[in-house]
Amino acid sequence: MIKKHFNYKNYRKKDLEKKMQIMGVYPLDIMVTGVTGAGKSTTMNSLFEKYVAKVGKGVEPETVDLISYELNKVIRFWDTPGLGDGISQDKKHAKKIIDLLHKTYIIDDTEYGWIDLVLVIIEGINRDMGTTYKLINDIIIPNFQSERILIAVNQCDVAMKGRHWNYKKNKPDNILKDFLLNQTQSIKRRIKEATGIDIILPIYYSAEYGYNINKFLDLIIDNIPMKRREKYIK
Repeated sequence: MIKKHFNYKNYRKKDLEKKMQIMGVYPLDIMVTGVTGAGKSTTMNSLFEKYVAKVGKGVEPETVDLISYELNKVIRFWDTPGLGDGISQDKKHAKKIIDLLHKTYIIDDTEYGWIDLVLVIIEGINRDMGTTYKLINDIIIPNFQSERILIAVNQCDVAMKGRHWNYKKNKPDNILKDFLLNQTQSIKRRIKEATGIDIILPIYYSAEYGYNINKFLDLIIDNIPMKRREKYIK
């Protein structure tokens, strides 16, 4: 069941339109990626407040192809296959991700990158951080500008195995909030140690319960680049 919380299609509409006018891009194309089970499809469903993406059960992946969803005329998300399904499958999924990162378009004889931002979703229980680091360090960073990489931590409701989550109000209590803040700071530090990239402090949210979805959008809107992404050559 999709819980109705807010009309995210019009969230911070004026801020979004102003930033997009400066950037000169319509729509803003965002790749959403992460390990299998991180909740990418559930995030899309919560954001759109309807079933736009099929959700896998357990650790079984559902997204195996690149699928795009337009939140409005300005933002378009590209849902990608998750890593962590085995060596053979991960190679296939990695190729799809890399191909999308290198997809380009031409305006006035100048070639630009199709994807404007990459949003990596991490599961709240941090079950498979090794695969997440591999995704960031081995697949994204060699093929994309690191300053355009954002991190969001999903499933914050189970970060402490379901403890300290208020199910009546669908939000964490103060103990869990402190834990989540420390967790995001730890993830930022661990990613810096593992990849050398100093990311923006991740936000935490729960796609399942529609908690902090506005913060999820704030992370994107507050970090919209000032200009088009030039073709990436490392």
